Amino acid sequence: MQHEAHIAHHQHEAHAHHHTPAATWSVAAQATLHCLTGCAIGEVLGMVIATAFGWGNLPTMLLAIVLAFFFGYSLTLRGVLRAGVDFRTALRVALAADTLSIVVMELIDNGVILVWPSAMDATLGDALFWTSLVISLVIAFAVTTPVNKWTIGRGKGHAVVHQYHH
Repeated sequence: MQHEAHIAHHQHEAHAHHHTPAATWSVAAQATLHCLTGCAIGEVLGMVIATAFGWGNLPTMLLAIVLAFFFGYSLTLRGVLRAGVDFRTALRVALAADTLSIVVMELIDNGVILVWPSAMDATLGDALFWTSLVISLVIAFAVTTPVNKWTIGRGKGHAVVHQYHH
């Protein structure tokens, strides 16, 4: 995973440099891809679980959103814990780093699915499910990347995580 390689590459500098990353589009895109990964895992897993239980649209969407937050935070938490930080501190870092990003991504992602004709009724076996999910996540990525660039530029969001990577 690209995020893991980034951590491994810079671990030898972990205690030498504690600086805020430049708010470049590349840094913002990396932070957004990280968020997107957690959201996508949550969305698909939520759909799989809800389908297995025969749930309707609302509980399915709620489960997918909860799981998107869970996996989004978990991916950050894992990386920060690897830097040797205690769990409580790592959890605070993950919440500070990812909350706005995940909120924006989930609002856009689920908003697109809600307005896309028949997307809410598509199942895992339907091309429409996968097509609408991919397109909604691409749109969410496009909207969330500038949000992450803005927060990183102010020393917030993924800039908070950065000090544990470098």
